[in-house]
Amino acid sequence: MCIRDSISDDFTFENVRIVVQAIADFIKSKKNLKGRTVIVGGDGRFLSEQFCVSAAEVLAGNGIKALVCDRDTPTPVISYEVIRRKAAGGINFTASHNPSEYNGLKFSPSWGGPATISETKAIEANIKRIKTVKKMDFEGAKKKGFIKVFDPKPHYMNRMKEIVDFKIIKKSRIKIIADPLYATGRGYLDTLLREAGADVTVINDKRDVMFGGFPPEPAEKNVGDLIAAVKKKGAALGVATDGDADRYGVIDKDGSYISANKILPLLLDYLIRTRGWKGCVVRSVATSHMVDAVAGLHNRKLYETPVGFKYIGEIMTKEDIVIGGEESNGLTVHRHIPEKDGIVACLLIVEMAARKSARA
Repeated sequence: MCIRDSISDDFTFENVRIVVQAIADFIKSKKNLKGRTVIVGGDGRFLSEQFCVSAAEVLAGNGIKALVCDRDTPTPVISYEVIRRKAAGGINFTASHNPSEYNGLKFSPSWGGPATISETKAIEANIKRIKTVKKMDFEGAKKKGFIKVFDPKPHYMNRMKEIVDFKIIKKSRIKIIADPLYATGRGYLDTLLREAGADVTVINDKRDVMFGGFPPEPAEKNVGDLIAAVKKKGAALGVATDGDADRYGVIDKDGSYISANKILPLLLDYLIRTRGWKGCVVRSVATSHMVDAVAGLHNRKLYETPVGFKYIGEIMTKEDIVIGGEESNGLTVHRHIPEKDGIVACLLIVEMAARKSARA
């Protein structure tokens, strides 16, 4: 489930505590989740740290242990940590690509993807029944072992090195401009590209709760800085992540914006040819049928889903996929998280370009 609204309008500490209490009640109603922790994190928006503290206090008050991220954290990192730790779920304060005046609360259940319709309805029903919100002081809860602050970054970074071919990137020495849009992807995408051996220039890599005056969405109209940098530096590609790094944007060497409807079929073909991954292909109903053509070329079953990544995520819980994607710049890949991951998307796009460069 995900709620979003203007900060201090309807997105208030009081309302956040009520929603987290409803999530705590949902978790406590599931016997298989007893004793499991909840990952708590958020993006770089105004007050996200304080919202994380409030959420952890409510979880602790309900006897649920909270692992709180030590800095603003990408949505795919939180999702990966939920799965890796076999947590009861994740509470993530993010409004994704929306303008700076918004914040949001996203709950990811134990399987790591966006909450299903039935899970969301159950939590909404709990909200209507709440009369009292239980909470425990943050510092007191830390001393009692109900709250722990931790760094989720290292395990996720290692996972990227399992998925992405760093050797081919290093061989090509491809020139890349990386743009985290003043948001949560900073220190993740740029660090991984450097470790992979790319020639990287990073722009807009400090935290700014106003996102430089633009919505943190890597759409063509918002990435003028990136387009200009690609042209000026003569880079092969420009890559960007959105406010919570679950979406991606790509600029070609001539400064043109490459849409997801072009990226997805290209990346699907590339991954099948270079990885040999088995499994189906999943796309949303609004996504290009070029994906279908590539899936047919490789004799892969294709699923078309309604709009919403939760539908792609649900299919991933049932069978292997090669790639799952949507027209709004979200994708995931084989045996990775059932959630959008803009970081892995950018890295694989760079790898695809690097392999072509290395052959040239």
